[in-house]
Amino acid sequence: MSKLRTVISAQSRFLSTYDGAENLCLEEVYTENVLEIQMEVGMAGPSQQSPTTLGLEELFSTRDHFNKEADTVLVVGEAGSGKSTLLQQLHLLWASGRAFQEFLFVFPFSCRQLQCLVKPLSMRTLLFEHCCWPDLGPQDVFQVLLDHPERILLTFDGFDEFRFRFTDQERHCCPTAPTSVQSLLFNLLQGNLLKNARKVLTSRPSAVSASLRKHVRTELSLKGFSEEGIELYLRKRHREPGVADRLLCLLRATSALHGLCHLPVFSWMVSKCHEELLLQGRGSPKTTTDMYLLILRHFLLHASPLPLANHGLGPSLIQGRLPTLLHLGRLALWGLGTCCYVFSAKQLQAAHVDSEDLSLGFLVLAKRVVPGSTAPLEFLHITFQCFFAAFYLALSADTPPSSLRHLFQDHRPESSPLARVLPKLFLRGSRCREGSVAALLQGAEPHNLQITGAFLAGLLSQEHRSLLAECQASETALLRRWDCVQRCLTRSLHEHFRSIPPALPGEAKSMHALPGFLWLIRSLYEMQEERLAREAVRRLNVGHLKLTFCGVGPAECAALAFVLRHLRRPVALQLDHNSVGDIGVEQLLPCLGVCKALYLRDNNISDRGICKLVEHALRCEQLQKLALFNNKLTDGCAHSMARLLACKQNFLALRLGNNHITAAGAEVLAQGLRTNNSLQFLGFWGNQVGDEGAQALAAALGDHQSLRWLSLVGNNIGSVGAQALALMLEKNMALEELCLEENHVQDEGVCFLAKGLARNSSLKVLKLSNNHISSLGAEALLRALEKNDTILEVWLRGNTFSPEEIEKLSHQDTRLLL
Repeated sequence: MSKLRTVISAQSRFLSTYDGAENLCLEEVYTENVLEIQMEVGMAGPSQQSPTTLGLEELFSTRDHFNKEADTVLVVGEAGSGKSTLLQQLHLLWASGRAFQEFLFVFPFSCRQLQCLVKPLSMRTLLFEHCCWPDLGPQDVFQVLLDHPERILLTFDGFDEFRFRFTDQERHCCPTAPTSVQSLLFNLLQGNLLKNARKVLTSRPSAVSASLRKHVRTELSLKGFSEEGIELYLRKRHREPGVADRLLCLLRATSALHGLCHLPVFSWMVSKCHEELLLQGRGSPKTTTDMYLLILRHFLLHASPLPLANHGLGPSLIQGRLPTLLHLGRLALWGLGTCCYVFSAKQLQAAHVDSEDLSLGFLVLAKRVVPGSTAPLEFLHITFQCFFAAFYLALSADTPPSSLRHLFQDHRPESSPLARVLPKLFLRGSRCREGSVAALLQGAEPHNLQITGAFLAGLLSQEHRSLLAECQASETALLRRWDCVQRCLTRSLHEHFRSIPPALPGEAKSMHALPGFLWLIRSLYEMQEERLAREAVRRLNVGHLKLTFCGVGPAECAALAFVLRHLRRPVALQLDHNSVGDIGVEQLLPCLGVCKALYLRDNNISDRGICKLVEHALRCEQLQKLALFNNKLTDGCAHSMARLLACKQNFLALRLGNNHITAAGAEVLAQGLRTNNSLQFLGFWGNQVGDEGAQALAAALGDHQSLRWLSLVGNNIGSVGAQALALMLEKNMALEELCLEENHVQDEGVCFLAKGLARNSSLKVLKLSNNHISSLGAEALLRALEKNDTILEVWLRGNTFSPEEIEKLSHQDTRLLL
């Protein structure tokens, strides 16, 4: 145990994931990411609360289990979101005795290195020979592990880089019998081996199958840095006076770059290139390709013997090291095509990568090396491997333009598990020469192809194409590749649009984006060509575009706005359950003019983002609906909302459920309602408006001529608020549904509502479930219903009726739903 703690402490103390040139002390720079418990898609109804946010030390919390019998915690996040660093911090906290002390043994593994093990091995061999060998009594130690599995934690980093797809068809239960590494891993995750030992598995979301999720106890989503996290990280990295302040000022002035920094890998790049960024000022990078070219130049400058002033940042800098960059690019592409992410000396030699190439610092020693073996090398990060592969595809004379189509195809035979295990068989069937560019692209994982395709689109954009041409690349060849990429992108999007089923009679045509759609949009954004974006969406004819649970962050918002603003017809854009945030809202503003509705439920948006949105929406005639459930809105946004209602007389729906709005905010909003003549739907459920807020809203809505639906569910409203709403019902002859569930109306409040109901001729549904109502209140409602033949339903479930009272009331009037 002591040896294991010492080994893991040594492996975890320094953060070298993104940087081979220096070792940062993890404790000095580690910054918490936003870690949320993943909701099941089917559970995200209107009453669903916002996802629970956890700290790292709550990783094994007892809340929200998918499968209580499972032992595996799954952490998903996009490339660069900080999954590896999170595990490294976990290991360090355990090794230093500060957290996770319920575990006596922690065994960390890297999936990219595990897949290199070709010989059969037992669980004992995996733990001892490939993690930490006990100096004394290995058999006794192993028996302790078998006897106390609940005191063991195993972590597996980067399941998306494991070339074998998960299957639960092959059962292996013997801890001492050898089997393949994939069988060993899959049976550990299922609990067939070391049942009750905890496992943490990290992966990109696209690599997690439904069959794997069946064996997951809890799924957590790593969202990257919050805005506060970006600031904290940069202040930790730059303690020199004024540097962090200047960087933060630059980020706030360039929202595209600020949006990228929500992924920690980009925050590291900004920190690394802070001198170049501060020199450039407002000419800062906008796209992912811009940022990776900047970091490329940074590394080239620091590897150059000449000072910065002698080189500048022009094409001559790249041209001077072009052979090195192509060597790295060929190695990167070969690795992607063969699902290889760590490289031996023999593989480096085969790719003609020599010591001079290594001196640039893009290849670093792999972490958690198998004891006794020669340390392999790996790229700083998987995104760097994809970038260098794209660089090679753009500049190498060995790249036939026609082969680039494989980057932008949605349906590939290798997407099946068999194709990934037996890539050569499928390559032969596709008549691709083994080792050719086309063959390598066909063999690569789809999520890596998407990143590579976006980089290639950016490198071949007009701005960067001129840079590459000045690096002695053939301009004709570059244009041919650009033409191929833009045709492939446009064709793939049009095929996507053609797959949309026709609209149902009387409904708008709706499209739920497929997984590859966002990457096609991001690739178009990387090219930064308006004409191409306009042509790409020319044939998109939908009334509703749905992108829920798609991992949309600020960078994706920028790409969507760049493309969707060219739509010819207004569209309802649904981005519920993503990570848009305030910066993402700002990025969406350019396409707000083509949105007739915008749905942003559960997106971590605060007053600042919504105030900017409303300011822009006032100039957008088409926008008529906003849905903002499950965000971080407070009374601070009420003035903006009131102005929106007062100024936009064609606005139809405002849904603000499950935020933090109190009576003060409701009173301000009521001022806007008084002068509004168009609103039909107003949702306030799950706030805290109380009686005073209900009074203000009721007073404003008494004479309102258009409101049809009002929800004040779960707002701590009592009889005083109910009395005000009853007076509103006496006057308002437009409202059709009033939702007051989960309040404290009680019998006194119901009696008031019954009087209002008796004089109302428009209301069809009144919802009063869970309001502490007894038979006294029900009798008052029955008397009102005798005088009202408009009302169709009165919901009274969850109140204080006895079974006998329920039976009796049900027979007295079938409109009472008990």
